[in-house]
Order: sequence, then structure tokens, then C-alpha cells
Amino acid sequence: MYFVIMGCGRVGSMLALSLEKHGQEVAVIDQDESAFRRLGPSFEGRRVAGVGFDRDTLIRAGIKGADAFAAVSSGDNSNILAARVARETFDIDNVVARIYDPGRAEVYERLGIPTVATVRWTSDQILRKVLPMGALPVHTDASGKVIIAEIPPDPSWIGTPLRHIEEETGSRVAYLTRFGDGMIPEPDSVFQEGDLLHLSLPSGRVQEIEALLKSTKPAD
Repeated sequence: MYFVIMGCGRVGSMLALSLEKHGQEVAVIDQDESAFRRLGPSFEGRRVAGVGFDRDTLIRAGIKGADAFAAVSSGDNSNILAARVARETFDIDNVVARIYDPGRAEVYERLGIPTVATVRWTSDQILRKVLPMGALPVHTDASGKVIIAEIPPDPSWIGTPLRHIEEETGSRVAYLTRFGDGMIPEPDSVFQEGDLLHLSLPSGRVQEIEALLKSTKPAD
């Protein structure tokens, strides 16, 4: 897979190196060329100097062939603008933006852009949002047989009762993240636009369940 990262500070450089370690191809954008020193001499990905929300810069970084885009610069507005350009101009579905103001999370998630607030940021959290679900589960039990994974369903699942999602997938909804807040679903809860769905499922069925939920919802 191919990833484009905007921002080569501590966050962006660690994310780029982690992705490359996982065998992914990476391009990193930063206005300050000296920032690329954080990547070290062994980094094999692209280093692109420029403004991360500029279309020409994104094209030079290979955005047209990218599978995911992460905006992790030091500015909220720049990150959201870049994320929206990646999604709305270049049709990148898998986009995440780092923010400093957690109070903005609800607004951004209504735009369909997953966010990670600085106060709770770890490189693993970003990786879970841009890598395939099977790559980095949220939690794995000691035996490795059961995991909790964050799986984003196709929009056709919006409005579906969670119990129906459980029936279709043979999994259990462990919890939801809605507008930045975690919640234990009620028996009559439905999947809403912007929800982050965390499923408890057998580790051997991750790809199967992910494929099912990322496909159009089966007819009732």
C-alpha cells in the first residue's frame, strides 16, 4: 500500500518510519526541508518539500495513487484543509487528521474525517486508522484468538441496528466512538454516520469480516 503523510515533525516522522517498517511505501510532505532529517538515512520513501494542502505538492507526493493520507502537521487548520483536499479532490477514502483542540473533533467527524487529538495521541492510534484493520488490532487477548478491531463499514450500513451487524458478521460490538466519546451501545443502538465501530471477533476472521462490512450491506 502507498501512504502520504503531511508533516515531518516527531509525529509524522515516527508514523512514516513505522509504516515503512510494516512494509508500506511512504511519501512525507513538509514545508521545511530540514525536517526530513528526522527520517534518518535509512528511510527509502519520498521526501517532498511543499505545502501539504497544495494540489501540486500532493500530486508530486503521489496522492493520485495513494491508499491513505495522514495530516499530522503542527496546525489544526492546515491538517483539516489538507485532509479535505485529499478526500474531496483526490477521492482518498482513508484519511486521518491530527488535531490540537479536541473540542473540534465533533465538527471534523461530521465532515467524515477521523481525528486523533494530541492529548491522547500515540503512533499506534494513527496507524490503526490508516493501515488495514488486520494489521494493527486495538486489543488482542493473551491467547491471540480474540481481538478488538476498529472496522469502518460501508456507508450503506448507516442506520443499521448494531444487533443486525452482529448477526451478519458473527462478531460482537465491544463499543462505539461517537463524536470523539466512547460509549457502550444500548440494545436498540444503530450505526450512525461518523461512528467508529469497535468489534470483538475471532482473530482468524478479521479479513473476512472487514471485507463484509466494507461491502454494500446485504439486502434484508
